[in-house]
Amino acid sequence: MCGIVGYIGERDAYPILIKGLHRLEYRGYDSAGVALLGSNGNLNIYKTKGKVKELEEFSQQKDISGNIGIAHTRWATHGEPNQTNAHPHFSMDESIALIHNGIIENYAVLKETLIQKGFIFRTNTDTEVIVHLIDFIRREEKTTLFRAVQLALQQLIGAFAIAVIEKGNPDTIIAARKSSPLVIGIGEDEFFLASDATPIVEYTKDVVYLNDNEIALMERGKGLKVVDLLNVEKSHVIQHLELTISQLEKGEFEHFMLKEIFEQPRTLRDSMKGRINIEENNVALSGVIDNSEKFKNARRIIIVACGTSWHAGLIGEHLIETLCRIPVEVEYASEFRYRNPVIYQDDIVIAISQSGETADTLAAVEISKAQGAFIYGICNAVGSSIPRNTHSGSYIHVGPEIGVASTKAFTGQVTALALLALNIAKVKGTITQETLESFVKELSLIPEKIEKILEKSDSIKRFSRIFTYAKNFIYLGRGFSYPAALEGALKLKEISYIHAEGYPAAEMKHGPIALIDSDMPVVVIATRNNLYDKVVSNIQEIKARNGRIIAVVTEGDAVVSKIADYCIEIPETHEALDPLLSVIPLQLLAYHIAVTKGRDVDQPRNLAKSVTVE
Repeated sequence: MCGIVGYIGERDAYPILIKGLHRLEYRGYDSAGVALLGSNGNLNIYKTKGKVKELEEFSQQKDISGNIGIAHTRWATHGEPNQTNAHPHFSMDESIALIHNGIIENYAVLKETLIQKGFIFRTNTDTEVIVHLIDFIRREEKTTLFRAVQLALQQLIGAFAIAVIEKGNPDTIIAARKSSPLVIGIGEDEFFLASDATPIVEYTKDVVYLNDNEIALMERGKGLKVVDLLNVEKSHVIQHLELTISQLEKGEFEHFMLKEIFEQPRTLRDSMKGRINIEENNVALSGVIDNSEKFKNARRIIIVACGTSWHAGLIGEHLIETLCRIPVEVEYASEFRYRNPVIYQDDIVIAISQSGETADTLAAVEISKAQGAFIYGICNAVGSSIPRNTHSGSYIHVGPEIGVASTKAFTGQVTALALLALNIAKVKGTITQETLESFVKELSLIPEKIEKILEKSDSIKRFSRIFTYAKNFIYLGRGFSYPAALEGALKLKEISYIHAEGYPAAEMKHGPIALIDSDMPVVVIATRNNLYDKVVSNIQEIKARNGRIIAVVTEGDAVVSKIADYCIEIPETHEALDPLLSVIPLQLLAYHIAVTKGRDVDQPRNLAKSVTVE
């Protein structure tokens, strides 16, 4: 959601900024812009509605010189997506340029005050308030730009990550954050700035992650300076990126989403590496081992998440209650944060987020910490806000996920939750050695079983074309498969724009069955488990009403295969691990339908990869 890029050094800034914006396209956006301090001293701002390539076309034949600049991709919140509302925004005399991620909640009050002071607003954005406020304070207080930024930010309520440059000051970029990520890359006599590390890794592996309410001063020829809003200098730790350029390229695949679907055997091996020991039939998570008393004595576990991560949390609930006998609640973070939740000091709150920056999940973490709960994070992005604000946790180690519709992060989260459940069960003594060994063995086999499913991609592609006519889909599953059905429905609606809903199969008779007819495709997860016969009955009810059935079944199924219109076989596994396999054909089905319909699979409309605002 929105993307920031900045550069100051001896290189030409424009190519670095544009390449950086391309790297951030996966976050979702509707306009783009760039501000450069040209070699002639001018502050040049170019911005367009649409994609970064349109910004490049617009900037042709214009002055793109300069060694310092900031750039932005905007996901509209205040004001429609157009050239005027695109960032960067500038002060009335066009001497200050600013870009911003986040939402300023008190912008209306500030705007009214500034209008009374004679400021004229050109846009409908909340962001323009910030640059005018900085300009006003700089003039009123007769102070430096850096001090004016400090004082202005003290008046803002909401979330922000900003970058500011000033005409006549070709040696400085100022950046600051609160509840919206910023990372600074440190090179030789140069600095890079971005919303995440993807635009930076090509140039340096040394980065600093800003914390909330910190302001960074990047000056040419000087070291990085970081202070808080009260001008207290803050220490900063330089971290080394493990990210590689090859992880950010599509390679032989047509889309990042397809690449990431096919990466899952490798990413799950990486996720389990060092955590399961096949020879000893053992599993170990340091986050549980180091806090064993907390888990042993937990009254309950609350899982907070959004979207795909919430679906993973539902599977985690089932796993933990089954193996550990601890009550678990799964909450939408966006609802949890606003309903005055009852939290006890012996509760454990598990926060799940691919990006580690999800605004609602971060807020849920803060509320839970304030009430004394122990917070455990499950994230993908190293150095992100949730890992830095939790007591302990696990990275899922699936690598950067560029496609907006999550795939490998979902299976990584489910794997991490399975490992977590097994570790808690060991600590509490609620699992037998035989059951533990069975789980460890099956977990280790999941990657190669996914490889077998991926071989069916072409056959799924062929029959998926039949369903591009559909305007609605129903997805059904029971037990562990119900969250997988929800996830399958979400993938379809995200990237194909076909309305899809997931239901527990037994709930079909309580309303959704009214929708069944010959035009309604129904996807049913009907793998062999203790609810198999029940699901078969549901399938027969659908067929009696002329529904068209796509069934995900266990290899060798001889019952559903005779009833369903189309069957996708997956290898047999432990019932609790079944979603790791059944979700793969659902990801492929959604992908191939969307591609056939000509959709922008990697950047579906209106969606953002990292939802850093409410």
